[in-house]
Amino acid sequence: MTTVPPRLRRHLVAAAAVVAVAAAATAALPTANAMAATGCAVTYTTNSWSGGFTANITITNLGDPINGWTLGWTFPNSSQRVQQGWSASYSQSGSVVTAQNVGYNGSLATNASTSIGFNGSWAGSNPNPTSFTLNGTVCTGSVTPTDPPTDPPTTTPPPPTGTTPVAINGQLRVCGVNLCNAYGRPIQLRGMSTHGLQWFSQCYNDASLDALATDWLADLLRISMYVQEDGYETDPAGFTNRVNTLVEEATERGLYAMIDFHTLTPGDPMYNLDRAKTFFAAVSARHANKNNVIYEITNEPNGVSWSTIKNYAEQVIPVIRANDPDAIVVVGTRAWSSLGVSEGGNSTEVINNPVNASNIMYAFHFYAASHKDNYRAELERAAARLPMFVTEFGTVTYTGGGAVDVASSNAWLDLLDRLKISYANWTFSDANEGSAAFRPNTCYGGTYTGTGVLTESGNLMRSRIRTPDNFPTS
Repeated sequence: MTTVPPRLRRHLVAAAAVVAVAAAATAALPTANAMAATGCAVTYTTNSWSGGFTANITITNLGDPINGWTLGWTFPNSSQRVQQGWSASYSQSGSVVTAQNVGYNGSLATNASTSIGFNGSWAGSNPNPTSFTLNGTVCTGSVTPTDPPTDPPTTTPPPPTGTTPVAINGQLRVCGVNLCNAYGRPIQLRGMSTHGLQWFSQCYNDASLDALATDWLADLLRISMYVQEDGYETDPAGFTNRVNTLVEEATERGLYAMIDFHTLTPGDPMYNLDRAKTFFAAVSARHANKNNVIYEITNEPNGVSWSTIKNYAEQVIPVIRANDPDAIVVVGTRAWSSLGVSEGGNSTEVINNPVNASNIMYAFHFYAASHKDNYRAELERAAARLPMFVTEFGTVTYTGGGAVDVASSNAWLDLLDRLKISYANWTFSDANEGSAAFRPNTCYGGTYTGTGVLTESGNLMRSRIRTPDNFPTS
């Protein structure tokens, strides 16, 4: 069996229609009892599909500073409904909708803006609202659509012709805070992550990948390519070829393939910026015509600011988009992809300063025996406002070892299922550690199916992944 060298383990291991409505500020001569000058501008941008849509709303305060706001509007079509919102509290009575600020975005200085949004449903037609109020004051002004209509195209994707995850769902995209399929319906992918390809290449062969697809009934293979620790930097061409081969293997089995640029030490992603550009230019060109590839551009940034991670992402994403404009890109978050929690932070920094790119999601990692209620609470808070993807987690401690925490693992998995957050478990390997799915030396045999070759963690994950998927197509 290959011996893994000692190393640092992870510490945590559209175009759309725009309605712009504006009112000039009105003000009386200042007196002790003068009311605040009022006025607002609202930009309402939608992306529709058959029966559903995502709306993104930007509110700009043109009057005096306010502390607490309520935005109101009326849907033109009585069938239009708010289903799931973020960055505001929504209520709807008939066609009348109100959105009230949450704690972090209630204060708006003069000319300050905030953005909110929601996923909605509709039938018949999906016209935009034409009038908004801010704290009861009508935002009067002209309605100026500047982009193509929001109604969906006259053609919708044909019914699925196969039964694999990719055959059913097709090209994925981000809609609101969700991962959605080609039919615009939110879905959850469930799968496994490889271990380092430099140490466990023997675990990834036809028999093991067949087991993942047909015995585990997984949806996703995360291909974990370490950059340091005897990884990519030692043989860029060789590791690129290994990744490409595994993408092809996943594609043959109808699985989604996540290409993980597995940076860990050093924790500053900018250290590997040039390597990342070279690698992602190569793999995105190779797989641009596939509809099953997801790009994870930095695994676990640590010891750096969110602004550094954002800067890195905004340089790497265009490299991918130049070849593959439609694929999902996942961006790691601060403090070993804990949204900053493991370094005393939280998701507010990402919410207030998101990556300037479309069709992206944000990574969250946890290890169930080490990271519990406060981590779960922060993920749930973030998931109401950001598209989240748990690209790595373990059932054990953050070291990758120790006993399986069944109660915490199930609490995590229940949360991910409820919020439809996709995940990849660490690891689909026979490493001599508690997080491994296979018993030691399994990868030197030929049997990967059934429960006899699995560890406690492997049995738990196989039983959870095997439960039926919910992939709506209408």
